[in-house]
Amino acid sequence: MKQIDPTELKWSHIRSPGPGGQNVNKVATGVQLRFNVFESPSLSEAVRARLIALLGNKLTTNGDLVIKAIRYRTQNRNRDDALARLMEWVEKAKVVPKKRKATKPSKAAQTRRLDKKKRHSSNKATRRQNPLSDI
Repeated sequence: MKQIDPTELKWSHIRSPGPGGQNVNKVATGVQLRFNVFESPSLSEAVRARLIALLGNKLTTNGDLVIKAIRYRTQNRNRDDALARLMEWVEKAKVVPKKRKATKPSKAAQTRRLDKKKRHSSNKATRRQNPLSDI
């Protein structure tokens, strides 16, 4: 897979909550990154499908992944943080899950399970009172 084209990323700057001193109400240090997963030519179909499954309800209805980065006090660090988080999601989606091999329990495991069920059943049976014995 090739790198994500920077033209696919839509950046907007927002005011960041939290500490900031005199700048807190004047400077937009927070960053919002939008990346359209459905229409990105940088993603292969397999990676796109896994990414959509991974993100689930984090995607908007038109396929945008919105990452809001407000962790740091500077815009540059928040941009780097948002981009790193996007790349982290893409890296997770690149990993192909292992195919599950169908297995069945061994004969010994089946007999152990049935023996355990019989023991449990007999324990329960000893607790039962015979309702006809009182008549």
